[in-house]
Amino acid sequence: MEQRHLGRTGLRVSRIGLGTLTWGRDTDEHDAADLLKTFWEAGGSLVDTADVYGDGESEYLLGRLIEGLIPRRDLVISTKAGSVPDPDRRFDGSRGHLLSALDASLARLGTDYVDVWQVHSYDPDTPLEETLQALDLAVSSGRARYAGVSNFCGWQLAKAATWQLAAPGTRTRLAATQLEYSLLQRGIEREVLPAALDLGIGLLPSSPLGRGVLTGKYRTATPADSRGASEHLAPFVAPYLDDTAGHIVDAVQTAADGLAVTPLQVALAWVRDRPGVTAPIVGARNAQQLTAALSVEALSLPDEICRALDDVSAPVHRYPDHDWSTL
Repeated sequence: MEQRHLGRTGLRVSRIGLGTLTWGRDTDEHDAADLLKTFWEAGGSLVDTADVYGDGESEYLLGRLIEGLIPRRDLVISTKAGSVPDPDRRFDGSRGHLLSALDASLARLGTDYVDVWQVHSYDPDTPLEETLQALDLAVSSGRARYAGVSNFCGWQLAKAATWQLAAPGTRTRLAATQLEYSLLQRGIEREVLPAALDLGIGLLPSSPLGRGVLTGKYRTATPADSRGASEHLAPFVAPYLDDTAGHIVDAVQTAADGLAVTPLQVALAWVRDRPGVTAPIVGARNAQQLTAALSVEALSLPDEICRALDDVSAPVHRYPDHDWSTL
C-alpha cells in the first residue's frame, strides 16, 4: 500500500487507515485479529482508536493483538482523548484529564507511546492553550510522537494550529485532524479543509463511505446484519438515507457500473485522493469487508468521473466563502 506523509511531518502512514470503533463491543477478539492481520498483510500501518471506543475495550483489544500478533514497530497507532460519559459535559479538554486519559490509554494498549495522539473534540469550557499544553507535555515526555485534534471546526483548528506555531516556547505542531468526510458529507470543505491545507495538517477522514450508505447496501432495503439495522447504530446511519443522499448513491453506482468496479471502491477512491487527505479511516465488520475496501489501492478514478461526482454531491457554499462580488 502506498505510504503518505502525515501533514507537514516526516511521519509516513498507509493511505488507508483501519478504524476500531466497534472493537470490544460489536467486533470480538477473533474478528479483530483477522482484521488487523489482513490490514497488515496488505501493507496497512495506520490504526485508529480512542479511549472511549467500547469504553476502553477497543484499546485493550488492540493492545493484546499487537503483543501477540503484529509487531508494534509495524503499526502507527493513533488514539484520542477528551470525550467523557457525562451528559452535562461531553468533552473535557483540561490538562489534568487529558494526561490522565493518555496514561490510561498507554496501559490498555500495552505500549510506552502512541504515534499520534488527538484531542477528540473542542472543549468550550477549557482555555484552548491549556488543552494544547497537554499535547506539548505528551510529546515532550515521549508518550506521544505526534499530536493532532479531532472534530474541530475551521476557526478552532486554525486557532489551535496557529497558537502552536506562534506561541513562545517549545510547541508541538499539529500533525493531523480527523473529521467525517465523504461524498455524503462535504461540510469540511467550507473552512476546515482550507485551513488544514494552509497550515500543513493532514486530514484523516472518518466515515469515508457515508456511514456505509455509499456502498449501495441501503438502496432498496436495510440489510438485517447492517449497522442501519443495529439498535445503537441505526440513528447514526439514518441521516444519510434521505432523497438527497439517494441521488448521490445512484451516481456512485452509475460510475461503478461504468468502471466495472464496486460503489465502495468508487466512494473510497474519491475521498482518498481529495486534496489534503492523508488517509481515510475504514471501519470494517469483518476481514471480507476490509479486503473489499483495501482493493481500492489499484483504482484511480478518471478525471471526468471525479468531476461528475463532485457536481452531483456539491454542497452549497455561498457568502462569505465565494467572492462576494459574484453573488
